[in-house]
Amino acid sequence: MSTSVCDKCIFCKIANLQDHETRILYQDDEFVAINDIRPAADQHYLIITKQHIRDPKHLKGSDLDLLERLVATGEKVLKDAGGNIEEARIGFHWPPFTSVKHLHLHVIFPMTSMTFLSRLIFREGSYWFVTADWMINRLRRMRSEMADIPANSLHHEKT
Repeated sequence: MSTSVCDKCIFCKIANLQDHETRILYQDDEFVAINDIRPAADQHYLIITKQHIRDPKHLKGSDLDLLERLVATGEKVLKDAGGNIEEARIGFHWPPFTSVKHLHLHVIFPMTSMTFLSRLIFREGSYWFVTADWMINRLRRMRSEMADIPANSLHHEKT
């Protein structure tokens, strides 16, 4: 039997409740939320997809609804913990700057409690971190571009 990526992925084990050392803060059919083991602020949550998706760069326009539900879940976890969305940094590490190759959303609150290094790492518009809003807009553009392509042209090979 061959070993799949998920067999070795720590976030797959956490999301599928196979890692008994990690405390799950929230879970539903699609996502789990945990505390980040290296928090960048007073509150730092990871919202992990139960489905193994390598990273945000692998998302397509057709994944927009999934991404919006992921972000809504992150906002719910933060709100339930007493956090304020306006004072939070919510987003993704951008490949190749990912430590775990499994899609997960960072929810960091409050930004004022972030260290200087954390502010650099999770800086909006950096090479290694993108905000949830940026990612949603990216997928909206991808979806829109796909809608502009005639369906019959998607099946023709380039000559």
